[in-house]
Amino acid sequence: MNFDVPKITVLMPAYNAGKYIGEAIESVLQQTFTDFELLIVNDGSTDDTADVIRSFTDPRIVMIHQDNKGVAQALNNGLKYARAPYIARFDADDVCHIERLQLQYDFMISNPDYSIIGSAADYMDMEGTYLFTSTPPALNNEHIQQLEHSVCPFIHSTVFYKKEVILKAGGYNEHAYTYEDHFLWVNILKDQKACNFSQPLIKLRLNPESITIDEKWRPRRFLEIKYSTLKSRNITSHEGNLLAEIGEKQYSPKIKQGSYYALCAKKLLINNYHPQKARLHMARAICVSPLRLDNYLLYTISYLPEKLIAWLHKISSGGHYND
Repeated sequence: MNFDVPKITVLMPAYNAGKYIGEAIESVLQQTFTDFELLIVNDGSTDDTADVIRSFTDPRIVMIHQDNKGVAQALNNGLKYARAPYIARFDADDVCHIERLQLQYDFMISNPDYSIIGSAADYMDMEGTYLFTSTPPALNNEHIQQLEHSVCPFIHSTVFYKKEVILKAGGYNEHAYTYEDHFLWVNILKDQKACNFSQPLIKLRLNPESITIDEKWRPRRFLEIKYSTLKSRNITSHEGNLLAEIGEKQYSPKIKQGSYYALCAKKLLINNYHPQKARLHMARAICVSPLRLDNYLLYTISYLPEKLIAWLHKISSGGHYND
């Protein structure tokens, strides 16, 4: 093993992730594939994130610091310091399946014409309880290339890609507030081969502190800008400032918490039919945001038969704005 030039850089941005990052780091260190560096970009955390990272003594862990500039800049900063030719994206509150790196590395070596590979993911709540399994919207390259611009082809924490391809494309666009990954894919996939594994390779944690809230809670103006920029594959600094302004207004514990409970309820109802558990989460969402009528609607729908709920979801998902 050569620690000077690792085969893989696991790139992990971290902001106030002290509650979960220890488990995330452990899941990387326990990988069956061992020739990697774990590059953690501490994005101006104000909690004990840095202390938790420093509590590990494994020489493969590298921590760099930056002022709180957001995930896109943290990723771009990490790409500059990454030593390996392959990047495995990973978030500080998620958990890697033990063979994740080995499977993705072996595929990339055996299929050098591919530049990006992702996978399905098991979603869990903030306590680590399983919620549902999410399969990407397309698995093979042909189907990925046929996706509408509005559909994100990858679950970001699962992706494994060639660093040079991302750097050549200019990295993550820092104006694409909360969808910097989706914006990157629409700009590079036309020239690159990609695929997704059907099996889950990570456990992805939903939690109220997450930067991304359920899209159903975004105002229409935010979604209009998002999908128009994805369609044009271009975003201006003015549009980025508008997105950030809208997003920062929503960045409150109340909205985050309400969105979290509503999203857990929706997934428990639609993806993993547990109506009683879903109603418990909806009741919490209603307590947080009693004026949101869609919370009451979802609570009522939870009493319908599973097949009818699935049919209603299929119809409602046919519009422009996707989950």
